[in-house]
Amino acid sequence: MNDAFTARGLDSPRLCAEILLSHVLGCDRLRLYMETDRPASPDERERLRDLVRRALEHEPIQYLTGEAWFFGLRLRADRRAIIPRPSTETIVEHLLQHGRAGGEHGERNSPVRIADVCTGSGCIAVALAKNLPGARIIATDISADALALARENAESLGVAGQVEFVEGDLLAPLSGRGPFDWIVSNPPYIPDHEWDAVEPNVKDHEPHLALRGGSDGLDLVRPIIENARGLLAPGGGLLIEIAACTAGDALGLATRAGWSEPRILKDHEGLDRVLVASA
Repeated sequence: MNDAFTARGLDSPRLCAEILLSHVLGCDRLRLYMETDRPASPDERERLRDLVRRALEHEPIQYLTGEAWFFGLRLRADRRAIIPRPSTETIVEHLLQHGRAGGEHGERNSPVRIADVCTGSGCIAVALAKNLPGARIIATDISADALALARENAESLGVAGQVEFVEGDLLAPLSGRGPFDWIVSNPPYIPDHEWDAVEPNVKDHEPHLALRGGSDGLDLVRPIIENARGLLAPGGGLLIEIAACTAGDALGLATRAGWSEPRILKDHEGLDRVLVASA
């Protein structure tokens, strides 16, 4: 299995093999090494063969197993939303470090109010709710299917009472619901000129609606930057994930839109990934 995955060019082929095997056997990966002589049943072998075949066709491991990890949390994952990625954890990390009391500068003492726009799987909203027990969060998405998955994740992790899920386009569902201390977003942002280079496990399996950001990658980023300030409390903060190649353009948009101290945060790979600014 490992050799086949390597030959096919899968990322972390050994890890992928271990995840699939432990999923089929219903155990954690460590137990694979503790029970090396355990025979697999005919049903388990057949299920494993099917998953391996699909993995070799670049179907994401997270979709095959139905789960993904984000900020230390196990989330449900399927084709209704894109797979949570470590780069997006940059948003959660910054907000937890700088905004527990509300706003970019932590000026408020009342419960922090957060809007998560384009919530997808709900990974950002759920991770913030788990780490900010008093926070009140509104999570929005244009996809009813994605919102259903996000609700399932909030329920399975015990934070459904903190998060309200609202269907709608970008900032529209937030009208009349503010002001917020933070608006966070991981909108579609892959520019057309980068689409051909996107890996097949992403391009052929994850929902394009949640990935593609138009000719310059800013079709959905731009309206958020231009219109979010009016929904924030004084000193409130914006965190929005972007393509690294659009960092300069995003900074320019933020400056022209009147944001204070806009800057770019790097993700775990050192790439320009998140625009942060205050109202």
